[in-house]
Amino acid sequence: QVQLVESGGGLVQSGGSLRLSCVASRTIFGIRANAWYRQAPGKQRELVAAISSGGNTNYSDSVKGRFTISRDNAKNTVYLQMKSLKPEDTAVYYCNVDLWGSSIVWGQGTQVTVSS
Repeated sequence: QVQLVESGGGLVQSGGSLRLSCVASRTIFGIRANAWYRQAPGKQRELVAAISSGGNTNYSDSVKGRFTISRDNAKNTVYLQMKSLKPEDTAVYYCNVDLWGSSIVWGQGTQVTVSS
């Protein structure tokens, strides 16, 4: 029943910033963690950032210090603030919700393209 919709992607020059949003169609109960993944052409999907229900965060080494994941429960929204973007960040970015009970909901993705 629940759907996740990503937005905020687009084309940006190297060094620029974007903020991605992931909005759930309804309030979700039993969230273990929220996360952002990305998948570039020819590569496997990789974890970018995650935030637990308790607020602990985890980032891939490639984005540490540049990306920030946050959550606004009142708005059913998870954000990914991306700064100092690099061409290597070009990918389709997906958000997900990891639920207690081994259930994961995925969004459809938003394209981020960083030009050199």
